[in-house]
Amino acid sequence: MPMNMYKGYSLRNRVFFGFLLVCLLSVAASSLVPYFVLRNNSLEQSRIDMQDKTNAVMGYLDYAVSRSVVQTEDIPKVLSSKILEISDINQHDIIIYDLKGNYLLSNRDPSLIEQKQIPVSIVNKVLSNDARVDIRGYDQTKDAVFTSSYLLLKNNVLEPIGIVYIPLYHNESAYLEVLHKYVKYILLVDIFLILFSIWLSWVTSNNLAKTITKFSDMITRITLFENEMRPIRYYKNDELNALARAYNRMILQIQDQKERLRFKASEEAWREMAKQVAHEVKNPLTPMKLTIQNFERKFDPEDPNIRERVKQMSKTMVDQIDLIATVASAFSEFAKLPEKNNEVINLNKEVEDILRVFNNESIFMHSNKNNIMINMDRIYLSRIITNLVTNAKQAESDDRKLIINVDVEQHHRRVIISVQDNGIGIPENMYERIFEPNFTSKSSGMGLGLSMVRKMIEDYKGEITVKSEVGKGSVFTITLPTNL
Repeated sequence: MPMNMYKGYSLRNRVFFGFLLVCLLSVAASSLVPYFVLRNNSLEQSRIDMQDKTNAVMGYLDYAVSRSVVQTEDIPKVLSSKILEISDINQHDIIIYDLKGNYLLSNRDPSLIEQKQIPVSIVNKVLSNDARVDIRGYDQTKDAVFTSSYLLLKNNVLEPIGIVYIPLYHNESAYLEVLHKYVKYILLVDIFLILFSIWLSWVTSNNLAKTITKFSDMITRITLFENEMRPIRYYKNDELNALARAYNRMILQIQDQKERLRFKASEEAWREMAKQVAHEVKNPLTPMKLTIQNFERKFDPEDPNIRERVKQMSKTMVDQIDLIATVASAFSEFAKLPEKNNEVINLNKEVEDILRVFNNESIFMHSNKNNIMINMDRIYLSRIITNLVTNAKQAESDDRKLIINVDVEQHHRRVIISVQDNGIGIPENMYERIFEPNFTSKSSGMGLGLSMVRKMIEDYKGEITVKSEVGKGSVFTITLPTNL
């Protein structure tokens, strides 16, 4: 799957929006569920109260017709004196129709009754269901919503004798008043909770991202140098604590393996060096032995040129002895570097002074700052730069003029020195071998220059790397701490 599909959806954003979504859903659920419960309870209570009112009216009417067996045609006579009293007690208009829906009696003047006939559909519904029928309507004269309740009136033998119509101006808003107050308060609480959720989501996602980034930075800084392999100090008892412990165990294992590899590499290097010393010493011993044997075989005391021959033999012997001394001095110098005398120096000025010794117009120096200060030994720095520039000069190609660029840069608390040339280059398979104590690509020399450079750099907890392309040139890059 293409990586650009996930662009913008970092772990921090996913945690932030995921946590925020959960909080918003929780807020919505905790607000909407009580809202609908309260609303339904309010409407249900309104309906119950309305039924109680109509039941009270019907109770009075049932009592009024219960003294004798009343038929439909008897209703106006039996209830004419009672209907006004019942209406006043219950504070509701009462209109009574026969079983066909025709007007019979009311507490109001018949001329004021608008509905003289109940619709057939309502009549059928009341009679068939033997239950109340409620129909919501709107009274334009009073500009109010009301409920028309139709109920079946029965006599004392439970025979239907009429249909009672009660218009109820029932105000449901009074029942929803508590709900409206709840909505106002819950909106304020929800706004606070949403803002708090956004803040908490942002803080949580940021802390998680920063912790993971810290772990990632420490892991990416793992090198072969001891000062870079620092354990993670994480004291919270969560999943990241397990990751920190795993990382700390890993660097302990790496350090253990590094020490083993370093010991093995050192042992192999000194073994190879011993072979090289023996080889370099044997080289002059062989001609010395042959010279002496040849001189002894041809020695003639009477030879008039005997003095000249002795002189030549002595010169040959001295030259070979000097060569042995040179070999011994070179290996002694590599085995023991001079004691460091660290001081705070201006790296730009020191490198300029070192390069000035070469007196070469093809060497250029660049720096990203005017003054780069470092705590280092001047002699060490001089030997490092001199060796690298000398190697660059010796790599000159016959096809073009040699150009050497020396760049000095400071990034935070680290210094980067690079020496770049446009010489013959180094094959990739020789990158690691060029730092071996006895390796050299030249026809003469001990091959100790770059080995000494790396040893001095590692003494300062630094690192040296090389990049090269055959036929185009090489770049040696040194990374050192400022130690300030």
